[in-house]
Amino acid sequence: MKQFHLILGYPRWGLLETDAEIERIRQKKISDLVQRKSEMTRRQELGGEGKPVVLTDETFENVKKYPFMLVDFWAAWCGPCRLISPIVEELAHEYHGSVWVGKLNVDENPVTADRFHVQSIPTLIMFKDGVPLDRIVGALPKHLIESRLKAHLQSS
Repeated sequence: MKQFHLILGYPRWGLLETDAEIERIRQKKISDLVQRKSEMTRRQELGGEGKPVVLTDETFENVKKYPFMLVDFWAAWCGPCRLISPIVEELAHEYHGSVWVGKLNVDENPVTADRFHVQSIPTLIMFKDGVPLDRIVGALPKHLIESRLKAHLQSS
């Protein structure tokens, strides 16, 4: 025997639904919400909001999941690092969706800095699918960093 519920709380012909139909709709809504939340979380993890991803020795392996990533190796005490930090932020915003940008503090994460032989900072390393492509050492103006970035994007 089918049970019927009134939608809108008062009788209107043609608006009656079965329990099974209501449950199907409810499950679909829940599924949609979970999928949307998971996509938002994924975007945040990937720097999908146009902001750099904070990387650590523990999370650096995640760079492999990014098609193209620019990583800024920096330290808080480094004047040139502070000089290019706004440039890195701008690039993350301007290239949102095609280039992911990460920041790794070398003082707090020496293992990764040593692994990529970072001996001077700031150092920017461009990765494609986790493989280093290019390296910029020192504080360069935005247009020079951007020209190297564009060259790699066009060649891939």
